[in-house]
Amino acid sequence: MQSLFRFTIIGSLCAVSTIQAHWPQFRGPEARGVDDSRALPVRWNSETGENIAWRTPIPGLSHSSPITWNQRIYLTTAIKPGESSLKVGLYGNIDSVTENEHHQWRLLCVDLNTGNIVWDVLAHDGIPKVKRHTKATHNNSTPATDGKRIVAILGSEGLFCFDTQGGLVWRRDLGAMDSGYYLVPTAQWGFASSPVIHDDTVIVQCDVQKGSFVAAFGIEDGTEKWRVAREDVPTWSTPTVVETSDRKQIVVNGWHHTGGYDFQTGRELWKLSEGGDIPVPTPVFSREYGFIYLTSAHGKFRPMRAVRADSTGTVTPEDPGATNAAIAWAHARQGNYMQTPILVGSLLWGCTDNGILTCFDAQTGKIHYSERLSAGQGFTSSPVSDGRNLYLTSEQGEVFVVPTKPSFSVSATNQLGETFLSTAAIAEGRLLFRTRNDLLAIGNTTVSPSR
Repeated sequence: MQSLFRFTIIGSLCAVSTIQAHWPQFRGPEARGVDDSRALPVRWNSETGENIAWRTPIPGLSHSSPITWNQRIYLTTAIKPGESSLKVGLYGNIDSVTENEHHQWRLLCVDLNTGNIVWDVLAHDGIPKVKRHTKATHNNSTPATDGKRIVAILGSEGLFCFDTQGGLVWRRDLGAMDSGYYLVPTAQWGFASSPVIHDDTVIVQCDVQKGSFVAAFGIEDGTEKWRVAREDVPTWSTPTVVETSDRKQIVVNGWHHTGGYDFQTGRELWKLSEGGDIPVPTPVFSREYGFIYLTSAHGKFRPMRAVRADSTGTVTPEDPGATNAAIAWAHARQGNYMQTPILVGSLLWGCTDNGILTCFDAQTGKIHYSERLSAGQGFTSSPVSDGRNLYLTSEQGEVFVVPTKPSFSVSATNQLGETFLSTAAIAEGRLLFRTRNDLLAIGNTTVSPSR
């Protein structure tokens, strides 16, 4: 059966050579978080400039991540007069932040080699329609690009499409993106699911308090191709397109409705319920094993599960730790809350919000280790890898470099010098970190930062 999910050797090599040139969406190609084309630095020093290529100030408060295409970096931000409050760390309150000031949502283009801002355009100006959490922003969603268009969900302000010069091509109103706490609807937390582009189609997952849906839009003019209602609580997960030899599907994380939808029509293919009740991580797919890795970790259960990509119908087991014909392996209490897992070769890692890193055998689910990276720090950012090491970053901006081996060790720890709640990107041998105030490029160089 596994042969159904493997590409031909030629097809695989073509896919790799294509995707490694770009980091076009949240967590890069297929949300894998991996670019193994070049080795990345293990150590750097923000104070001396060691391996710091450049640092560019970015205005506003945003947790959206940078994306790249060729020599251009694209990122979004939300700007208001004065300083925006942000409370990081490990805490459990559900407070919202009320901001009645006018905000500017902007799209920026940055030169990958120099860090210079190529252009900066205003996308929308207005008072936010929904409140944000004390740890969130009014611009949490990462944009996506196909090299010709850039699409971005700017929260309740809508879905926007730009050309590569920053010109607005089209805009669609998605409604109020109120992704607050389902048990306390007045606690608004902001929207975070990011768009995905595939085959000239923009896919969005909009799980909100009322009227949740997944939808597909044509990238040329924003025409809605289909929209399917979802009966689920608010989620913050980004969808993943999973393509095998016999079908192409959109896989989404959820509480009542994790599942796969037909890419062309939106028809439901399979459905899985239960698990953590505030789903955040994005699904990750393994071509080699034909497994989709899914996790969520809030409430009674925090499962980590491997679901077969050819599943059909309702596949919910008796409990979140059980397996069946569709679920190859599962752990009821080994999932993670905020971070998307990362797959490198035959190993899968998940990191909890309090810094416990667990390494699984991707095929069997066997746990190789479960170790704490650091005590007292929160972890929101999803890890990335150059195939040799994992880069895991705390909210305080401490980057832990962990070898991609089944035994635990930390090769180095590095400081970004600022808080960090977005996810890094990788482009041409450089790590791109969007900190609270800067965009930082780290590469193998001893030249002092240019900015």
